[in-house]
Order: sequence, then structure tokens, then C-alpha cells
Amino acid sequence: MGLYLVVKVGWVVAGLLGHPPDGFGTAGWVVLNAVTVVMAAAGIALGLALAQPWGRRLPGVPVVLVCWVGAGFLVPMLPYVLVSSLLEGEGVVRAEEALIGVGFGGMGVGLAVAVPIYLWERWPRAFAGDGPARSSTVITMGAVVAGGLGVLWVYWGMGGTLGLDRAFLDGHERLLNVSSGLWALLGAWSGWALTRRRPPWLRRWVPVVIGFAASGSLFAWSCWKLPMVLLRPGGFVSAEYAGVAVAEHVLGIAVGVTLLAAVLPSHEEG
Repeated sequence: MGLYLVVKVGWVVAGLLGHPPDGFGTAGWVVLNAVTVVMAAAGIALGLALAQPWGRRLPGVPVVLVCWVGAGFLVPMLPYVLVSSLLEGEGVVRAEEALIGVGFGGMGVGLAVAVPIYLWERWPRAFAGDGPARSSTVITMGAVVAGGLGVLWVYWGMGGTLGLDRAFLDGHERLLNVSSGLWALLGAWSGWALTRRRPPWLRRWVPVVIGFAASGSLFAWSCWKLPMVLLRPGGFVSAEYAGVAVAEHVLGIAVGVTLLAAVLPSHEEG
């Protein structure tokens, strides 16, 4: 993530010196990248907390929330980054793009490994318990909505156009929609698995880990995209109709929080 941070700081400096890219004003470019600088710095701090003994002494609630958002941003993106890099072949990649890719991917892999280990070591009962599931109408509704979002995003990724403001998506947009849709479907499954009687062979740590990442992805990326749709920095225009985009991201935020609630009761029951 340090490489990502270096590039973003460089872009902020370039913007302050009056050299934003085409389509961006100085203020919009600086603010957008300043936000990602803060996020990258938080990611570095999180990585240190997960790896150092003093991280075990931090208050539990903020650590879980930061892990949830950080893992939600990065971990579900790993399959997309891998597949998109394979599809691109051996085209020329700019140095800054390579630095961002290495930093982003490296932090994602690190969180995918470190977050479950950290949570397992600090709250082992959350993963080891296999008591009766706790039924919840709200979580069931959240799982249904997550499933609906997942189907919609996969539909767009497979070439569907209902709800879109343009006739087609490019390859990266379609792949990203498929990836987001599959994670939303995994989140829906985890919500169901954690609130219904599970088969004996399905250990609770499986839907706990998947639900933690999937709900974080729904929440984090919707929190990022919703202001983009509303504020339109640099002339940003979403592929969806504005009303559709606002609705899906508001639902994504609500469903992310709801599915997290399916994970947290399992912590208490474990």
C-alpha cells in the first residue's frame, strides 16, 4: 500500500501545481486523491496493527470496523484484478499504474491473510462455535436484497442493459459488475447460512469469513460510489440511470450493515 500512497501523493502535488488530468479541475482532482491518500494511510496503519503485538490491545469495535471496510474494499477486488490482468495480455503498462496495481494487490492479499488470522486469534469463539443459528427476519430480507443486487450486477456484466443509461459496458465494467455480483450473492448466501440451520459439514467460520468480506464490499464500495454519483467529480457519469445508481448504492450500504449483523451475533454465540 506504500507504493499506492506514493503515487497518490504525487498526484495531489501535481494537482496543487496546476497539472490535473484532462476532465478534472484542480480542486476536484486534489480532493479526490486526498481522500484516497487518507484511505491508504489508514490501510497502512491497519496493516501494522494486524502484524504487531500492540494491535491486540486496541479497542475491539474500531478495529473490527476498520478491518471490515478495508477488507471490503480490497479483498473482493483480487479476483477482478487477476482476471483483468490476464485478459489484458502483455500490453504496455505505465509505471504509475504498475505501482498502484502492486500496492493495491499486495494490500489486498495481505488483508485476505491477516484479517482472518487476527480475528481468529483475538476472538476464537466467533469461528469455533457451531451452536444453533439465530433466525432474523431483517437479516433474511437483507440477504434477499443482496441476492437481487447480485443478480442485477451479473446481468449487467453478462450484457444486459435494463437500467443502464448507455447501450453497452466496456470489458472492464462488465467484469467488475460480474465480480461485484458474485460477491453480493456470496453475501446473501452467508446471511442465509448464519441464520438458518446449517448442514453438519458446514463449519460456521466459512460463512463468517465470507460474510465479513462480502458485507464489507457492499458497504465500502457503495459508500464510495454514492458520492461519485451525487457529486460527479470531473464530470463523472455512471453507466446506470442516476435514480438506479442512487437506489443500488443506498441499498448496498444498508444491506452491507445488515449482513454484518448476521456475522456479529455469531461472535456472541460462539
